[in-house]
Amino acid sequence: MTGSILFLLIIVLGCASWFFGRVKARRLVINSPDKRPIHSLPSYHGWYVALWAIGPALLFLAVWNFVSPSLITEAALSSPAAEQLPEAPFARGAILAEARSIALGKQTTAFNPLSLTMVKPYQTALSYYGTLGTVAVLLLVFACGTFAWLRIKPDLRARTKVERITMMALLMASLIATITTIGIFISLVFESFRFFSMVSPLDFLFGTEWNPKSVAGPPGDSGFGAIPLFWGTIFIGAIIAMIVAIPLGLMSAIYLTQYAAPKFRAWMKPILEILAGVPTVVYGYFAALTVAPALRDFAVSIGISGASSESALAAGVVMGIMIIPFVSSMADDSIAAVPAAMRDGSLAMGATKSETIKKVLIPAALPGVVGGVLLAVSRAIGETMIVVMAAGLAANLTANPFSSVTTVTTQIVQLLTGDQEFDSPKTLAAFALGLVLFIVTLLLNLIALRVVKKYREAYE
Repeated sequence: MTGSILFLLIIVLGCASWFFGRVKARRLVINSPDKRPIHSLPSYHGWYVALWAIGPALLFLAVWNFVSPSLITEAALSSPAAEQLPEAPFARGAILAEARSIALGKQTTAFNPLSLTMVKPYQTALSYYGTLGTVAVLLLVFACGTFAWLRIKPDLRARTKVERITMMALLMASLIATITTIGIFISLVFESFRFFSMVSPLDFLFGTEWNPKSVAGPPGDSGFGAIPLFWGTIFIGAIIAMIVAIPLGLMSAIYLTQYAAPKFRAWMKPILEILAGVPTVVYGYFAALTVAPALRDFAVSIGISGASSESALAAGVVMGIMIIPFVSSMADDSIAAVPAAMRDGSLAMGATKSETIKKVLIPAALPGVVGGVLLAVSRAIGETMIVVMAAGLAANLTANPFSSVTTVTTQIVQLLTGDQEFDSPKTLAAFALGLVLFIVTLLLNLIALRVVKKYREAYE
């Protein structure tokens, strides 16, 4: 029985356990001579039995799915047919993988004849361990469910136990993001230390030549200077994109909150926020096929020589359009959260609506607007697809917006694409770039959250 079918079976049996536990709890109330109420509602007793039936079985299933493939492989290798396999680990692994795929029905033919001789042992091992795992799971469901069902009594604190398990589940769910972030950071730090053991950190952080090679060059000429990448990331994501996103996003928020009719705002605001849900590859196509050629022709028409069809300006403009909802939504919420008394007081003093917006609403909502801008910047500097398709891969240290530049994320993709040697500085440079980008993005998000927190404390 496959793991997915077994999982569904556990869930179905858990629902049945919930039903029987609830029925028994209800009967305790009905059959009680003095009609003494039970400690918890019958539904909590049902959940108590269901959690006992499902929890240990799902835990065992997770462990079994991790352990059983190695047990199946060992059983297949212990068969007489395995004596014909070659000693080379790579060739043996390829044959076993092919035999396993045929035994599982994923393929019907074999490129190596030896794979066919291992199909039967694999099928036997799969059947044996599949049956063993199914029986063990079902026994766990029935044994644990029966144990919990027998413990149902009027004084059983089922609600307390169920709520405690629920709290633990919520705690684990809340820790997943934190644990994942810590894991990513540790992996980046470990690989970055390997990179910095081959390349000087000073050459990497302050060098102006980016030409990664499999073997690091002599000190001062390593070709791993990341300044052009850092500049390209700032130039596209933090300068050009913000020049587009901040005015358009802020003006959109001001119009929707202060001037637009309620009916117009009701359908215009969702349409504006749809921009955040468009896949970045679509923005990349738009930038490469529409915006970049138009900007190149414009540059040529005004006499700018050397204008490229892949330019920082094209990528930055389209990226700015993409992150308009980040600025607009935060600014919209911040302006709407300003107390009405401040606006009404300004109007009562004789200020016009535009003067009230400029001198009262915007200054009062500034912390929230700044938080939205910082979040938008952190989103922009992590963008890859638009830069790959519209800005190119050339690591140029230039302030010409019509020239081709590249960013940190684009180079990470390029360094890790294809067959790479993970003991060479060329590949490990991607982890060092990732660590720098991770730290910068984390700092921007922390600053944005702190600014927004201060704003909320001021007006809530």
